[in-house]
Amino acid sequence: MNKVLTAIDKSGSYRVYLTISTDLVEEARVIHNTTPLATAGLGRVLTGAGLMGLLLKNPQDKLTVIFKGDGPAKQILATADGEGRVKGYIANPDVDLPLREDGKLDVGGSLGIGELTVIKDLGLKDPYVGTIALASGEIAEDLTAYYYISEQQNSAISLGVKIETDYRVGAAGGMIIQLLPDAKEESIDVLEEIIAKMPPITSLIDKVNHEHSQASDEEKVTKLAEEIFKDAPEDYSLNILAMREIDWVCDCSMERLEKALMTIGVKDLKEIIEEDGRAEMVCQFCLKKYNFDKEHLERILESIS
Repeated sequence: MNKVLTAIDKSGSYRVYLTISTDLVEEARVIHNTTPLATAGLGRVLTGAGLMGLLLKNPQDKLTVIFKGDGPAKQILATADGEGRVKGYIANPDVDLPLREDGKLDVGGSLGIGELTVIKDLGLKDPYVGTIALASGEIAEDLTAYYYISEQQNSAISLGVKIETDYRVGAAGGMIIQLLPDAKEESIDVLEEIIAKMPPITSLIDKVNHEHSQASDEEKVTKLAEEIFKDAPEDYSLNILAMREIDWVCDCSMERLEKALMTIGVKDLKEIIEEDGRAEMVCQFCLKKYNFDKEHLERILESIS
């Protein structure tokens, strides 16, 4: 499990959702066999979506985050719900580009010019859909822009994935800070100073892992929060509210893939039965394979005819 610390500052000006998501991102890397660049992009989107899911009001509420561009990664998609269940994929897990001039992986370049779409299913008649042009393709900046443009919510988002030389995920994490409606004016200056001084989140996670190697996951994410907000004035220091979790969970099933087969239409389904006599469906999230024999396909055909 990947622990998420939720907190509010003592003045009631802002809330914080902070996670160390190394296990989540490593699991996604193993499932999708991603290049370091693809791992960085997918890992940031999964972490961001997981935190955004916990911001939803109800456990059954769901959201989908879609980054789509003209770059070689093509698309990165993640879904999350109010209980912290996350899954996702990258359209091109083999994407590879030269490092940026600053030596960082070029996630923005891998996405190119495109759009970020956030779909929220809140149990209403129609889902809420917000779309903005990609600001940079660097994920955190785009999600910050989304909250500002689509939800009129002042937010600061930090996301990071550190890749080791053997391609494993050495550290991954993320943070969302959002101003609350009754925020004191001074709190903006306080937050701007904290964010300006903050090193990359993966550097801080490395520091916590090194200095507190025997600590529990909850203790590590608490130490991470203390490190980030150590210079905050007493009035704006953090009150921890709860520890929550985000975790990789794929809810695919034979029934769900059956429904997908039903959508292809009678003509195409008949063609598959006559030409192949079988079908193999693969879940795009976890890559699990589902096999449908001729009899099964005929039953599906009968149900939609």
